[in-house]
Amino acid sequence: MQEIALTNERIDEKTLEQELHKWLGSFTKPLRKVLLLPPDVTRFHSKAGLIVQLLYKALQGEAKVEIMPALGTHIPMSGQERALMFGTEIPDECFLVHDWRNDVVKIGEVPSDFVAKVSGGLVSYPIGVEVNRRLMDPSYDLIVSIGQVVPHEVVGMANYSKNILVGCGGQDMINKSHFLGAAYGMEKMMGRDNTPVRKVFDYAEEHFLDTIPLQYILTVTTTKGDVTSINGLFVGRDRQLFAAAVQESQRRNLDLLDEPLKKVVVYLDPGEFKTTWLGNKAVYRTRMAIADGGELLILAPGLKQFGEDPQIDQLIRKYGYVGSQRVLALVEEHEDLKDNLSAAAHLIHGSSEDRFRITYAPGHVSKEEIEQVNFDYLPLTEALEKYDPDKLKDGFNTMADGEEIFYISNPALGLWALKEKFQ
Repeated sequence: MQEIALTNERIDEKTLEQELHKWLGSFTKPLRKVLLLPPDVTRFHSKAGLIVQLLYKALQGEAKVEIMPALGTHIPMSGQERALMFGTEIPDECFLVHDWRNDVVKIGEVPSDFVAKVSGGLVSYPIGVEVNRRLMDPSYDLIVSIGQVVPHEVVGMANYSKNILVGCGGQDMINKSHFLGAAYGMEKMMGRDNTPVRKVFDYAEEHFLDTIPLQYILTVTTTKGDVTSINGLFVGRDRQLFAAAVQESQRRNLDLLDEPLKKVVVYLDPGEFKTTWLGNKAVYRTRMAIADGGELLILAPGLKQFGEDPQIDQLIRKYGYVGSQRVLALVEEHEDLKDNLSAAAHLIHGSSEDRFRITYAPGHVSKEEIEQVNFDYLPLTEALEKYDPDKLKDGFNTMADGEEIFYISNPALGLWALKEKFQ
């Protein structure tokens, strides 16, 4: 079948639809049953929602189309979120829900000696490869993984096989891949391709996913104001397509700075960010740009809890964001963390490592709860009065009292770091 590798300042909807039609027309086998695997609403700017709508429109009547958002550990999408992401034309019965704890089958294992080799000996456990049972259903003629390539805290660059192995995966891969990345060091991986975690995913893709009729649709996007543009479209199965998407994302989605930032203010859209599990992108994506002794203020009007499920929420409340060395020691001491390594990894990622102060201004979480997990607290009304998102522009701003801040309207859209980190 045809491959697509297209880059432009803006790939419009008409061009996108034409390219997808040509791609679908290149299949020699009739497509009678198709499974689409887009991200959830937390990746709204991926344009995956539009791609799903176009694929459904092209396939309906000829094929049975099912859509299973690659939730990973995230909360299942509500009907309102589905409508926002995928429109209202696709019937509700087309949508399936991935359950990462109960709805997976094991298809293989990445051996411990391979994990030890790629991690430089930091970890040496085997990693079970589990995927949602539907991916192994031979009745599907085509399975399409859809998503955005963008800097990512766990793997370096998001998407490609991560969408399958984590987004549609199970506990062992989710837990151990997250912990592998945290132990290796987030700063050494973010914005890069061939990280230890990516090498684990590549091993699993090569050895255990080769029998699945799987294709990838990868986007690179940029957002200015309320407008998100597709700048790159890469379609096919070949690993080189992902590598090309990585290069385009590095060109588009890295904001490299000459000097460290003393104060960063990040806004979390309440429709996207309801937990620190997701909201700490504000930490992950700015940590390489903030000065020692600086401050990160996170405006989080939608924040309701810490974890995406009750078990992880409880672990975050119990241990808090206390830095890598303390978390690594806690993993050795406590079985509940040892059994939930992705939560341990998240606690490492969400810490400033005592380099700078992290202050949350939450909408629905108390001062006591915020301070319990090792963040500082500022009342949301007080924070919004001074730092009004409607009046701030992305980048440097001078406040009325002369304070200089760097504002980010959505931390999911890129990575902010010092230039020296990528030289």
